[in-house]
Amino acid sequence: MAAIPPGLGRSGLLSQRAKGAGYENQARQYLERAGLTFTAANVVVRGGELDLIMRDGQTWVFVEVRYRRSDAFGDAAASVTYRKQRRLLHAAAVWLAGRGASFDTSSCRFDVLAITGSQLEWLPNAFNAD
Repeated sequence: MAAIPPGLGRSGLLSQRAKGAGYENQARQYLERAGLTFTAANVVVRGGELDLIMRDGQTWVFVEVRYRRSDAFGDAAASVTYRKQRRLLHAAAVWLAGRGASFDTSSCRFDVLAITGSQLEWLPNAFNAD
């Protein structure tokens, strides 16, 4: 059996996942300190994934966590493109439907928690379903 050359294994994928989980945990703690209540993380539905689902009173808050090492090619918030927004809206609609709810029957908002380098920026209501 041939040895797998360094760099071709899954360790890079795992370390990227671990980094992502670390930033999502940092975001969760920040939002909890701001008064939001944690509901779920890394919710995968057909057609998308929701990084964090929180509650702000009676409002469902779907949080997209973005990280960029630097702003050389735009900051982390700029990486939430229109296409990404549509996927998040779809995922949230599917998640709500699984609970017998919808955008029409539930108060919802979409926040972005952007981390660029060591700067954290919370953008409440960054985009909406309209």
